[in-house]
Amino acid sequence: MSDFNQLKELEHTTYPIYEGYDLGLTYTPVGSKFKVWAPTAQQVHIALYNDAGVYDQEGNVQEHSGGQEFLMSRDDQGVWSIELEGDWNKYYYMYRLEWADNTIHYAADPYATGVSANGQRTAIIDLAQTNPDGWELDVGPTLKRPTDAILYELHVRDFSMDPHFNTGKKDLFAAQGRFEAFTYTGLKDTEGNSIGLDHLLELGITHVHLLPVADFHTVNDFAELDTEYNWGYDPQHYNVPEGSYSSNPADPETRIRELKLLVQSLHTAGIGVIMDVVYNHTYSVEQGPFEPVVPGYYYRTDEQGQLTNGSGVGNEVATERPMVRKYIKDSLRYWAEEYHIDGFRFDLMGLIDTPTVVQLTQELRSEVRSDLLIYGEPWTGGESPQPLLTLKGTQRDKGFAVFNDNYRSAIKGDSDGTGSGFATGAEHQEEQVLKGAFGAIHDFTAQPSETVNYVTAHDNLNLWDKILTVRKLREHCRFPQWEQGKPQDGRTPEQAVAEADPYWELDENNLLEDETVRKSLLANGMVLTSQGIPFIHAGDELLRSKCGDHNSYRSSDVVNAIRWDNKARFRPVFDYYQGLIALRRSHPAFRMDHRELVEQHMEVLQSSGHVVAFALRHHANGDAWNHIVVIYNGSDTEQTIALPAESDRWHVVVDAHGAGNETRYEVVGHRVTVSRWSMMVLYDQEEPARVSFVTEQDQANRQAENELEDSDEGTDQEIAGTAIALTDVQLGKDSEVAPFRTIELIYERADRQYTGWNVWVWGTGHRDGHVEFRDLDDGRAVARIQVAPDIQRIGYIVRLNHWDAKDVEADRYIDIDPNQSVMQVLIHSGREEYLLLVNDNRAG
Repeated sequence: MSDFNQLKELEHTTYPIYEGYDLGLTYTPVGSKFKVWAPTAQQVHIALYNDAGVYDQEGNVQEHSGGQEFLMSRDDQGVWSIELEGDWNKYYYMYRLEWADNTIHYAADPYATGVSANGQRTAIIDLAQTNPDGWELDVGPTLKRPTDAILYELHVRDFSMDPHFNTGKKDLFAAQGRFEAFTYTGLKDTEGNSIGLDHLLELGITHVHLLPVADFHTVNDFAELDTEYNWGYDPQHYNVPEGSYSSNPADPETRIRELKLLVQSLHTAGIGVIMDVVYNHTYSVEQGPFEPVVPGYYYRTDEQGQLTNGSGVGNEVATERPMVRKYIKDSLRYWAEEYHIDGFRFDLMGLIDTPTVVQLTQELRSEVRSDLLIYGEPWTGGESPQPLLTLKGTQRDKGFAVFNDNYRSAIKGDSDGTGSGFATGAEHQEEQVLKGAFGAIHDFTAQPSETVNYVTAHDNLNLWDKILTVRKLREHCRFPQWEQGKPQDGRTPEQAVAEADPYWELDENNLLEDETVRKSLLANGMVLTSQGIPFIHAGDELLRSKCGDHNSYRSSDVVNAIRWDNKARFRPVFDYYQGLIALRRSHPAFRMDHRELVEQHMEVLQSSGHVVAFALRHHANGDAWNHIVVIYNGSDTEQTIALPAESDRWHVVVDAHGAGNETRYEVVGHRVTVSRWSMMVLYDQEEPARVSFVTEQDQANRQAENELEDSDEGTDQEIAGTAIALTDVQLGKDSEVAPFRTIELIYERADRQYTGWNVWVWGTGHRDGHVEFRDLDDGRAVARIQVAPDIQRIGYIVRLNHWDAKDVEADRYIDIDPNQSVMQVLIHSGREEYLLLVNDNRAG
């Protein structure tokens, strides 16, 4: 490419900005309008062709002259445009750009929505003709809250390239590795197990997160299907489906229609579609979608004008510049509207400046769809000069979520080595596990809906291979050393995989006793029972192995394809995952989306000795189960755990040998034994859920209660009676109920400084959480706490502001006197004990 240094020196702030939504092609049968933002070009022509051009042996078109060329006109916003009469459907076009130094070259439209094979020319298509039958009625599942989602990360090709996918269905051969494979239902293995789309439906996940399906650079659309493989993180045309996943990449309409059919098929099954998007870099600068049109604008550079490399692959897109930011927002809007995409996962979101992420989140949610899922990787691949990187913590109260690598590492250890985590044998991980289980609200989130919890993804060792690596079993399994998709010892990938045995130690008749199986179930079981948005890697439920290949982005299908015969082979493992997912989907206690709910209902029971146990109390988040106990045992011995004293009969629904909603057996008493490397979930009783008073929807009710508590009129008995009447109205009850009790917590500090101090209470049976000290009487502060009539004991912590400090580190408890409607309790700063006052003598 010619030297455009004089153009690159132009300050980016001087570039004009275009705010319209019509860049690219606007097609109608009677005319087509073309618009391209190219403010530094001296002249631009539209070149039209009636074919895709002449391809060379590498699958590229080198010559673009010879088309019909029409001069375009420029406006003061840097947009060149032209409107051509007539029906140009199925033609192709390029922009012919001329620069100040008389250099001329041809470029595809950066806003292309259809392209020829390998993206060599932009296609003119009638998008309405690409819609499947019934497309106007297609809609994805609606999310009440982001934490209702269960994400399943899947590569289009991995899904169907296994030969077992084609068992008994010869017509499936042509669909393998393509979008079309997702449209087949009723597929079974030789033993009658559902595979393919029906497997996803049976598993119970809510959303399929597809690795990039937008057109990428490195796979030749004309190549044989089994010769080239890539994950797709090398973008070429951002608004066009990938051609190699299409049954006919030479037809621009086919790939669009087939991706829409994939979306429609998943939506019909009640499964949403998340699209992995890669706006942080392009595969090439010179051959990418931007540089040929506006040289020097779309990429970050250092002070010397050199490309910066925060992505680790040679360039990073300058998302903070107005027209780059606009391009990203326009592209996302297009996918959500035209393809009915249900959410977006951002590759290396850290490189996208935070204002851009905030804006696109707000605009997509307000203008396109309110429940779009938006999340991404809060890290970079290298050093970047961008000062507003979207790292962990920047998402607080911004409406989007980020991957929680803190929790990931706490659970499994490092990504590719022998380093261990809680589920793989490490010590001293209990505190980090608790932070993850609580939705990272004591780590980096404002709400649990901001964390995506996971153990493994497409990057690095998958879960099974990671655990084998920690256990130093790779040699026993005869795993090769991999380098750029091939074994280092010279064997073919097919030979190496055939000679490896990832399951050499398994007793397949007793799967759930195996150490590696148990550790894998524990790891993802922690993800599925923690607060936040759970994310699992496709095939974990089938004990997927890649034979130790930790970076399989260019490896062959024999490494990457999901092996569908493993479903019958490891059916108890699949059933366990299915049960955990069903448990989560059935019980909102695991899906709290607000910090207040988590703080109100979650209580730590144990956090030591390779054990983490917590309770979800008092119908958490409106759950039908009263108290739920979750226990993680990461030790190599069984552990006996104390259960909450409120109940003496517990229903076990998850243990080392099974998971689900149904009671497996009951535990009587206040202790339970949990098997090594396993988890347990128990609940005490099931009954209609009580109303929670700590949700946004109940702000008015909470305000009414606070006003009652602050009122000087009436006795405490009257206030308590009014509170229970309010609760009955919300529950639709008419029966008489014993009135609530009131505890007056009287707090005395020697320094008489009470500003910022408040009390956090739990176990009240009414309204747990934050309670203000509202009265000052003779140098003391008073907090009034409402307690349900059946409660015998409550817990409390006196704290400064929002956990800036605690008056006493230990949790404290008050035993309720059933004979008193109003109890007065005096606590002195720094002392754990309290004094029960016999009468209303606050001076005493």
